[in-house]
Amino acid sequence: MMVWRVAVIGAGCSGLVCIKTCVEEGLEPVCFESSDDIGGLWNFKESTQPERSSIYRSLVANTSKEMMCFSDFPMPDHYPNYMHNSPPPAYFRLYAQHFNLLKYIHFQTTVTRVMQRPDFSFSGQWDVETVNQHGEEDHHVFDAVMVCSGNYSHPYLPMSEFTGSETFNGHLYHSWDYKDGERYKGKRVLVMGLGNSGADIAVEVSRFAEKTFLSTRTGAWVAGRMSNSGLPIDMTHINRFYDTLTSLLPSRLLNWIIERSLNRKYDHRMYQLLPKHRAFDRLLINDELPYRILLGEVVMKSNVKEFNKSRVVFENDTEEEIDIVIFCTGYNSTLSFLPQSLSQGPKGELTLYKRVFPPSLQKPTLVVIGLLKAKGPIMPMVEMQARWATAVFKGLDHLPTKDKMLTFIETERKRNMKSYPCPLEAAQQVDYIPYLDFMADKVGVKPHFLGLLLRDPVLWVKVFFGPCTSYQFRLSGPGQWSGARQAILSQWKRLQRPFNTREIPEPNIRASAWSVWLLALGGSLLMAAFVQNKIEDNTLLWFK
Repeated sequence: MMVWRVAVIGAGCSGLVCIKTCVEEGLEPVCFESSDDIGGLWNFKESTQPERSSIYRSLVANTSKEMMCFSDFPMPDHYPNYMHNSPPPAYFRLYAQHFNLLKYIHFQTTVTRVMQRPDFSFSGQWDVETVNQHGEEDHHVFDAVMVCSGNYSHPYLPMSEFTGSETFNGHLYHSWDYKDGERYKGKRVLVMGLGNSGADIAVEVSRFAEKTFLSTRTGAWVAGRMSNSGLPIDMTHINRFYDTLTSLLPSRLLNWIIERSLNRKYDHRMYQLLPKHRAFDRLLINDELPYRILLGEVVMKSNVKEFNKSRVVFENDTEEEIDIVIFCTGYNSTLSFLPQSLSQGPKGELTLYKRVFPPSLQKPTLVVIGLLKAKGPIMPMVEMQARWATAVFKGLDHLPTKDKMLTFIETERKRNMKSYPCPLEAAQQVDYIPYLDFMADKVGVKPHFLGLLLRDPVLWVKVFFGPCTSYQFRLSGPGQWSGARQAILSQWKRLQRPFNTREIPEPNIRASAWSVWLLALGGSLLMAAFVQNKIEDNTLLWFK
């Protein structure tokens, strides 16, 4: 089966890399983007727009630039290591221009329906219906579809779970509506949910609000973005050496080590953060939350029990007067334009093999890109998903049977529920490096470590002990990039580049070295004199 014409739905980071991958594989991509620009989630707008992702003004990436960039296009070295939301869209524009991707994108065109053609069991083709900004509808036929529309446009508001929410006197919002903290000046604010957004919003709101409360059902292990020596924590901890080590050591020992380290910075029990799960299962990345708790600006609370007019009652039966509630409760995985038959999960969610392929299809010609979570950056994962998907489209790789795929999905979900009790969240979780390696092996780009050790030991050390950056998957095989080796060898220099903003005088190393030698010599002479005196005293005592 050879696929030629591919619909790409969305022009965010997933859509752009899908376009590029299709072009590289000799396919013809046609991208439909509902907005007037590329970048998707990362494009900040002053106001929310229905059916579109929304971010807040102060959003900062939780992954560093070297870890999150595409495999054959490093980010400019002057970019900060942890970026505010404005550099990523600029990077996507550079990427699109460099690989000439804009010509494949139809802006302000929304996909309204995707359907299997009557002869799908034979052709694997799809009918795709669209509407543009003028309201003009169109119909297209594609050999394959790549859904890259994201997962942050349909807020999940669980108000029905809480008694009295319908008669609450205050205001109820979702984090999707949140833009900045100034509108909450002088208010008593409750933030519900201790995920990345909940922690960020609680910290920012606490600078303006009269009082900020942060409600959590489970608690969280909190780590900052910085590791030892101020290096990005993902660059020092997401590597193949640690991944191998964690697969060999007992999980209890790993959890003890991590939790001990985190509690040395701040006691999670004292700060009311201590969660039910273990640290190796989940970490919350936030630099300021413990500090705001220390100042008393953020007050930790248990899960909400009910609303009572202007008051909120918590599960420990304490109450607080609240003006505004911000729900940081996630999003519905809703892709309304897809056939309902693909949503076979327990709660009507999409069922996906390896978070890419719906197992119910007779022909594997539709994929969902980016609908997953991991302890690592998402951009290398969506890039590898795109490379694997196009290999399957072209018949270079084949999927297991439907029954085997469904069995795998259920096994993974049950395994993940030990760390993520919510079935929807558990279904989306993957292990970062093993997941990348699985797809890389399917595509034929997984690094060959023994050969690399024999052929290029310097590079082998960087690949195995250094950060697992996406450049590793361009060293050999299909899509090999000649600059991959140099990108790996120079990644720490690009990390240092934004810091080089002034000249630092070199220390007088020679003087320092002489000082050390003099101190050592003086200490040795004093010790010798002390020992000599002791010997003489003992000798006199013996003769007496």
